[in-house]
Amino acid sequence: MTPEQFIEANVKAELIKLGFSTSVASLATREAIRYYRKQPASRRGKMIEDCLNQAKIVARLTTKR
Repeated sequence: MTPEQFIEANVKAELIKLGFSTSVASLATREAIRYYRKQPASRRGKMIEDCLNQAKIVARLTTKR
């Protein structure tokens, strides 16, 4: 499993567990992977947490009206 696959699987599962729809979770997961690709480094062992936080922000913005 590549790091991007790991991020995709875990971030999407967490967002769905938090009650976001599958489509919103997919969109936010794509943004989390884009965030991962742009970041040169993160705090040790915190990249998945940073990606999840970015995905949560996108998911909240997507569902608010």
